[in-house]
Amino acid sequence: MDLAGVFVPLVTPFTADDRVDLDALAGLAHDVVTDGAAGLVALGTTAEVATLESDEKAAIIDVCAAVARERHVPLIVGAGGNATAKSLAELAALTRPEIAAALTLVPPFTRPTEAGVIEHFRVLAAASPVPLVVYNVPYRTGLTLSAETVLCLANLPGVAGTKHSVGAIDQATVAILGHRPPGFAVLAGDDVLASPLLALGADGGILASAHLRTVDFADLVTAWRKGETDRARALGHDLADLSAKLFAQPNPTVIKAVLHAQGRVATPHVRLPLLPATTVDLAGLGVPDLV
Repeated sequence: MDLAGVFVPLVTPFTADDRVDLDALAGLAHDVVTDGAAGLVALGTTAEVATLESDEKAAIIDVCAAVARERHVPLIVGAGGNATAKSLAELAALTRPEIAAALTLVPPFTRPTEAGVIEHFRVLAAASPVPLVVYNVPYRTGLTLSAETVLCLANLPGVAGTKHSVGAIDQATVAILGHRPPGFAVLAGDDVLASPLLALGADGGILASAHLRTVDFADLVTAWRKGETDRARALGHDLADLSAKLFAQPNPTVIKAVLHAQGRVATPHVRLPLLPATTVDLAGLGVPDLV
């Protein structure tokens, strides 16, 4: 399994009567793959997963798996929370052959010790039918992991990588990239910081902003891989400006508003407690249809 390149964590489009718009979801999945995405992510934070019912989740996985199969790209599925036993049950259901890995959150809200986090992932990885990508996002979980803990997780059998969303290029970030074991993927998870993380050697990113200008985000990864530093820096700064505006309001409200303005989803609808985005100006950032 090659966890490299740009993976797009797909939004969940909704119809005017608040049903999941599976046709629009399939269209978005095909669009981003056509434009250079290396893979898809279903049921991530961007999908408003906390608001989805079990039957809706199953239908979303079905659609994304069908696209992944047809387009020969890997599918990562979000699964797991702050209860180890419930996380085991969610992971056990990921048996479709199209599913390459599970995006599994560091236990939120409970705030276990770092030793508890390691044991949580040791138990999950030992039982999971697919490899795990550890989703490390302290501003959502309330738990900051040391570089030593992340590197310990990296050495667990069945842990394939991490979505690195710590909100900074800090000492721990540098240590993780400098000392990770072979085969452990680091994927940028903070869209604005994707370019500097790629410059330090990250393998790619799980980037919601790549719903838009997917070609350019894929090109950013290629430019850093090829050592085309001047081109990569310029493109990275441009895309960081776009991402900053897309994330200026709670994700995925702005992205959905732009997708709606472009005619790619029927409505900009989000489910409570999110509210629709207010007016945003993306002029000059390569997005042809503005909100």
